[in-house]
Amino acid sequence: MPDSMMPEYNPANSCEMKVSDIEYSRVAGETLLARIYQPCGQGPFPAVLFVHGGAWNWGDRAGEAYLPQQLAASGLVVVSIDFRLAPRCPYPAQVADTNFAMRWLKAHAQQFNADPRCVGIMGSSSGGHTAMLSAMRPHDPRYAALPLPEAPALDATVVWVLNVWPVLDPYARYIYAQEAGLKGLVDATKGYFLTEETMREGNPQLLLEQREKVQLPPVLIIQGTADNNVPLSIPERFAKSYRKSGGKCDLELFPSMPHGFASQPSSETTRALVIIKAWIARQVAAQKTRM
Repeated sequence: MPDSMMPEYNPANSCEMKVSDIEYSRVAGETLLARIYQPCGQGPFPAVLFVHGGAWNWGDRAGEAYLPQQLAASGLVVVSIDFRLAPRCPYPAQVADTNFAMRWLKAHAQQFNADPRCVGIMGSSSGGHTAMLSAMRPHDPRYAALPLPEAPALDATVVWVLNVWPVLDPYARYIYAQEAGLKGLVDATKGYFLTEETMREGNPQLLLEQREKVQLPPVLIIQGTADNNVPLSIPERFAKSYRKSGGKCDLELFPSMPHGFASQPSSETTRALVIIKAWIARQVAAQKTRM
C-alpha cells in the first residue's frame, strides 16, 4: 500500500457498512469463518481482529455483534472470527487460530479496504485472554504453527490491544470460581487448559511477573466493578504489572457494572464506546507517525 494512502480514523464518524462471512482457515477438519464488518467509504481504514468470549468453550463470530457493529460504523474494519473450541480442542488451539487469523487479516487487508500496517486486536472475556496472549507472544512457535502459504513472512504482531472484561489471569480466576462455587466456570476452565500447570503457563499475568520477554503493545481494559465473573483484582493487578514491565495500560472502571455490560445499548455502553473510540484514535495517530 502506498505511503500516500494513510489510514484515517475519526471517532465521530458515522459510516454505512456491509457485513459478510468468509472462510479464513481449515484446520483439524474444521472450517473456520470470519465475519467482516466493513465500513463504506474511501479508506483505507484501520482494522481490528475481534476474539469473542464464552469461557473458551462456547460462542461464535456472530454472538457478540454490538461492539463490532458500533466500531465498524465509526470507520474501523472489524473481523470477528470463529475458532476451535474446548473441550474438543484444548489450549493452545484458540491462540493458534487467533495468531493465524491475524496474519491472514494482514495478508488480505486490502480486500476489505483495510491497512495491514494499522491492525489491533480486541478480546471479550475469555477472548481477552486469547487476544492478550497472542499479542504478547506473537512469535511463539506453538501459536504460529499454522502456515499461511500466501504470506509466509507475516507475523501476528499488533499495534494495540483492546480488552473488555478480560480473563487476564486464568489461574487466579479458576481459584476464584472454585471459592465462589461457580462450577460452570471451573469446568470450562479445566476443559480448555486441562491442568493447573497449563493455566499458569498460558497466563498473561504470570508472563509479566516471571519477566518473560514479551511484546508490550498499548492496552485498554474496560471493566465493570460489579463483575462476578472476573473479579476486579485481576485487571487491576495486570495493569500495574504491565506498566511496571514497561508497557502502557489504561484501565477504565465502570462502577456497579456487571460482566459483559457493554454488549447491549445503555448509557454506560455509550460512555464506554466514547472512551474506546477516542483511545483507538490516539493509537492510530501514533501509528501513522511511525509509518
